[in-house]
Amino acid sequence: MAATTNLNIRTDKDVKEQSEKIFAELGLTMTAAINIFLRTAIRENGIPFALKLDVPNAATAAAIEEGRRIADDPNVIGYSDMDELRKSLGV
Repeated sequence: MAATTNLNIRTDKDVKEQSEKIFAELGLTMTAAINIFLRTAIRENGIPFALKLDVPNAATAAAIEEGRRIADDPNVIGYSDMDELRKSLGV
């Protein structure tokens, strides 16, 4: 096994707490997450990757919300198949 060493870093308290929460949701400790970053940076020879939770961006979140509003609105006309939609559109 390779010899280990300590790495001491300073960071903003909020940054540490927020990142620990994300890493915990991913099943990682802060040490494991930092080691993943360092090893991948070596392999990629630079800043290597984005490791994140599956959270939609603002545009996608707004589209999902709009879809939910439409689905729940009894005044919105729905179609059960494409032929019905085409007939309604006159195409």
